[in-house]
Amino acid sequence: MSSQNKIAVHSLSDLKNTTDDALPNYLSSLKFKQSHYHTDVRLALGYAAVVIGGATFYFDWTLGWDATKSWTLWAVIAYFILNGVFTYWIWAVEKGVVFTGTKDGQQIELASKTEKHKPIYFLNVRYTTSDGKWVEKKIEGSFTRWFTSDGFFIAKPFQQWLASEVPMIGEADPSNVVEEIGRGSQAVSPSGVNVSGLTAGQLDQVLNSMSGGGKQGGKARRRG
Repeated sequence: MSSQNKIAVHSLSDLKNTTDDALPNYLSSLKFKQSHYHTDVRLALGYAAVVIGGATFYFDWTLGWDATKSWTLWAVIAYFILNGVFTYWIWAVEKGVVFTGTKDGQQIELASKTEKHKPIYFLNVRYTTSDGKWVEKKIEGSFTRWFTSDGFFIAKPFQQWLASEVPMIGEADPSNVVEEIGRGSQAVSPSGVNVSGLTAGQLDQVLNSMSGGGKQGGKARRRG
């Protein structure tokens, strides 16, 4: 399925913003519960600054400068403090966070970024395991994997990339995990065993058992 909105493929900001928007939509479809804490704090700081600015203008307009100049000084100070906190929050706390949420008691946080002149999507992933331990990994993917040459976003390869690179997402959407010897839910081994959704270790066990079975069968035939 492709996005209906065409973007400029030479604009890194358009590529990143479109991908950032697709990420929470995909995770929400997998029943991840998104937390809006970062957004709520950012909005509260922004609205508070706007309210101070608007109130200052209103009282200055209606009461006059002489009556409000002492209050205006404090309002300007408060306005700049709030804007400073707002900037700090975006660059030092959020750090490009695109999604924070939970699923089945596990937490996950994803932060994205791009680098100048590089059509690469960098994603910093933090999530908790079933025993509560935090795991952090950095992954990257070329925008050309999920954008067409004429600027349309294709959801399937993007979802496959995320499900294959992030174990917690892969567990929630095993049909999109791209295995070493197959793709999607129809991957099968040479013996006809369905191997979709298996981890690398499980795949090795399947292959080793197949190899061992073949050797034992050969020995039995030679003894006969």
